[in-house]
Amino acid sequence: MSSKAPMTPALRQLTGAKVDFTVRAYAYEDKGGTSAAARELGVDEHQVIKTLVFEDETGRPMLVLMHGDRQVSTKALARILGVKTVQPVTPEKAFKHTGYQVGGISPFGTRNPLTVLMEAGIADLDEIYINAGKRGLLVRMKTQDLIRVLKPQAVSAAV
Repeated sequence: MSSKAPMTPALRQLTGAKVDFTVRAYAYEDKGGTSAAARELGVDEHQVIKTLVFEDETGRPMLVLMHGDRQVSTKALARILGVKTVQPVTPEKAFKHTGYQVGGISPFGTRNPLTVLMEAGIADLDEIYINAGKRGLLVRMKTQDLIRVLKPQAVSAAV
């Protein structure tokens, strides 16, 4: 880990779990998303994993990890979970549940423990780039470490 990177709750969890990772900073663009991060870092957007916060009709929050170049089908996700509806939360609710601002949400070191769902195809990647808990800050890490630390439920909800 670079000594210039801010120590976020996500980086603390990764360090505590003995994950080998590299911090990658880039110029954050408001509403630039994973395409801007991939372009800035010179990597394939499919390897840049976004962390999205959703809730079901009862208000139960969850994290969904998705390839940067794909979207989440809320209908497919609701069907998989056996609930009526699933929808993205507001930025305020996302912060309340995770402790991170939209654009800087990491699945690691969240304020509250949350169910983590991961698009099944992510497991096929050797390494990924995922948010480190701050806008403009990703970590490059082995996918197997993400799975070991988070123990996500694999789902097929990409469109």
